[in-house]
Amino acid sequence: MTGVDHIAGQTFHGRKGTVQNRFRYSVDYVLLTPETAKGPRLFSHNRANLFGIRDRDHGGAPGHGTGIAWVRQVLATHGLPAPARIDLLAQPRLLGHVFNPVSFWLCHDDDGALRVVIAEVTNTFGDRHSYLVHRPDQCPITAEDHLTAQKIFHVSPFQPVGGGYRFRFDIRPDRIGIWIDFSAGENGVIATLTGPRRPLTNRAILWACLRRPFGARRVLALIFWQALKLRLKGVAYRPRPEPPAQEVSR
Repeated sequence: MTGVDHIAGQTFHGRKGTVQNRFRYSVDYVLLTPETAKGPRLFSHNRANLFGIRDRDHGGAPGHGTGIAWVRQVLATHGLPAPARIDLLAQPRLLGHVFNPVSFWLCHDDDGALRVVIAEVTNTFGDRHSYLVHRPDQCPITAEDHLTAQKIFHVSPFQPVGGGYRFRFDIRPDRIGIWIDFSAGENGVIATLTGPRRPLTNRAILWACLRRPFGARRVLALIFWQALKLRLKGVAYRPRPEPPAQEVSR
């Protein structure tokens, strides 16, 4: 993959439990192979621009990441084969600002099949934890597969740290679909990211800036708005615990 793809997507969040809360909003993601990607004039990798991706934002602590080098080290540490290609699905920087509640490292084999995913989760406190998921038999991941991970990282102050995730990935040449089902007893959240996949162009960047002029700042503001709504509905606030010592878990 030598170009950069744009996903003008929709994200949905639906709360489980006695207190209901649902919302859907539009969001811009880019999908690229950082080692080889060449985007349009208004997009840059590791340089200032209107749209961009920087290695330091991914693969490690926020602001101190090492990108693909980190992914390769994680896979080696967990005894997984080295992938032929590593793609990053993330919200881009807009005029230098970025906040990614979740980004995804997609690891492919020689035939282009998806084998491993690292879900890189960042909370509003600046903490980060990543979940490594793959099939138990390490066969290619299909759209029908449900991959699981134990939740050990504080994301929302209105959800418990315990429980488990079920991930589903449908990554196609023309669109992407990601479903995350978090359950903790009767509580939990269903979150999705879906949208068409097209080559990123200067026109698409400018149109995204017109439709969503604040980029990731808008996403952060929407998170705080939904938090306020939950407080007004009487949902208990859980203080932030210390993040887990390990950077990656399964």
